[in-house]
Amino acid sequence: MLQNLGKYILFTGIILVVAGLIFMLWGEKLRWLGHLPGDIRIEREHFRFYFPLTTMVLVSIVITLIINLLKKIL
Repeated sequence: MLQNLGKYILFTGIILVVAGLIFMLWGEKLRWLGHLPGDIRIEREHFRFYFPLTTMVLVSIVITLIINLLKKIL
């Protein structure tokens, strides 16, 4: 059981490192990733509310696909 937990922690770390490298190298090209249609933004005097609904759904789908691929590989 601890071996499986170790594998999951290791692969989570690898995914975080890869995501960090992607944002470091291609961060300027990913500026759209928080400004998608469907992201809720309300700006008023002394108040700002931002809820990236579409971005969260897109990121969730990508993460789910990656996790399912890793489960099939391992």
